[in-house]
Amino acid sequence: MPMTDPLGDLLTRIRNAQTRGRTSVKTPASSLRGRVLDNEFEIELKYSDGEPVIREIQRVSKPGRRVYSSVKNIPTIHNGLGISILSTPKGVMADHEARDQNVGGEVLCRVF
Repeated sequence: MPMTDPLGDLLTRIRNAQTRGRTSVKTPASSLRGRVLDNEFEIELKYSDGEPVIREIQRVSKPGRRVYSSVKNIPTIHNGLGISILSTPKGVMADHEARDQNVGGEVLCRVF
């Protein structure tokens, strides 16, 4: 069955693995997932005192509603403690990299 939202599936797998207390989670390969994960398809999850380090992982741009941001309007997540992942003309990158390279793009997800 074809996957219509591979990034949404990836984020859900991470959320579910953290809920179960898993140390890692595997995901099927796709080009978008590879760019977001830097070609790592097995994700190691980090915990601090039994609590997951990732408190919330949220999809922003969805297949039915795309969200774009200019470089001036890229949101800061929790005063810089979290990150937004953007798909830009220069590739998929974190919000601080997009600001450094002065590019905006589609806001894929937020992690904090």
